[in-house]
Amino acid sequence: MKIRLVATILFGILSVSLVSSVADDAKPLTPVWTVTEGCDAPESTYLDPVSGVVFVSNISGQGAEKDGKGWISKITTDGKVLSAKWVEGLNAPKGIRSYKTTLWVSDVDTIVEIDITKAKIVNRIPVPGAKFLNDVACGPDGTVYVSDMIGSKVFQVQDGKVSVFAEGDELESPNGLLVDGDRLILGGWGLTTDFMPKVPGRLFALDLKTKKKTLITKEPTGNLDGIESDGHGGYIVSDWVAGKILHISGSGKVQLLAQFPKGAADLAYIPAKHLLILPQMMENKITAFDLTKFLSQGK
Repeated sequence: MKIRLVATILFGILSVSLVSSVADDAKPLTPVWTVTEGCDAPESTYLDPVSGVVFVSNISGQGAEKDGKGWISKITTDGKVLSAKWVEGLNAPKGIRSYKTTLWVSDVDTIVEIDITKAKIVNRIPVPGAKFLNDVACGPDGTVYVSDMIGSKVFQVQDGKVSVFAEGDELESPNGLLVDGDRLILGGWGLTTDFMPKVPGRLFALDLKTKKKTLITKEPTGNLDGIESDGHGGYIVSDWVAGKILHISGSGKVQLLAQFPKGAADLAYIPAKHLLILPQMMENKITAFDLTKFLSQGK
């Protein structure tokens, strides 16, 4: 989940028993480092492969309002704050991805283009019909994909032009996105128009060419949020409402890695270090954890 506006609604959700294929066998994790400076409802952490730094989106105000209170922070992979408010003037920034020297950020109903080398917003692209833009993914050709969770759509941006890549109930109100080879991996929140799905979402893939849907988890899995590759054909996935960090194999086997309070948001993961960098949105902090003993090399 991505906003404060509906936080009170989500407390109510927690009293409702949701279907899940995940066993409650969470392991204790010891933080490697924690950052609180510049954190105000941190929603997404993202490791930029070119610069090697981690960008963080901070909503600060209300998650669906154009209040100009949001910003992007910049930190290192060892928890040093390089710039608490690297780029300001956003509304409620959520998903982040980069392509070459451009950082793409979803912002309510707009896609924001930031020049990383200049630390400057260079373009704001309105998305007609968008209801609640959420995560962002970039393809190898530079195509930008953005999920609209409430609209149950995925938009794409090519050469500055916006179009609908996929839409419909079968997208299960998509939240998390990740381009993995020739597939777009999606984390379903669970089909909803008001943030309260009757059935949790699943992890699935859309072929980038044919848009054919292939389930990764066949059973309802959770209110899925962040998705990152584990480097070995599987995925590290967060469940915002339940506060769970999951490992999901390529064949769909679900393992509960850790349990946190609600608000475990759009995570970053560094496979070479087995390092999870988790924005804990409701606690206004970013915490890193070593998953080495839980994810063996080559698993």
